[in-house]
Amino acid sequence: MPSPVNPNDPDQSMADATPLNDAEMQEKSPEQLEEELRVAELRRQRIKVLPGASETAASFQFEKEDHTLGNALRYVIMKNPGVEFCGYTMPHPSEERMNLRIQTYSPANVFEVLDKGFSDLMDLCDVVLETFTAARDDFETNKMQ
Repeated sequence: MPSPVNPNDPDQSMADATPLNDAEMQEKSPEQLEEELRVAELRRQRIKVLPGASETAASFQFEKEDHTLGNALRYVIMKNPGVEFCGYTMPHPSEERMNLRIQTYSPANVFEVLDKGFSDLMDLCDVVLETFTAARDDFETNKMQ
């Protein structure tokens, strides 16, 4: 495990970063380097399983998320018949964290339920996007006539 980051030390190496040699640095534009940094930030672990988790009950902590994801995910997960309880909370308004608690009936695995919740929410977003795009296109067509 890498050593903890000291915010007072400006000269620290990143243990999980792959070093670039001079040729790689010259080949990449600033935009490409910025995009790689953005992707690396997105890959950083943003979901943590809180202590006390079992196969049928667990609490998850989401970094940099708020009510937007919390309420939508809670709604979609509660539609699953294997779920007994699902709720979310924001520990403090000034913290960018959201806690989600899921409890399932015995045969259902809480981790599979969370994964299915993400998939169902993505499918729902796709339907909303398609419906919106079709309505916008119809509006634009009718506006031109």
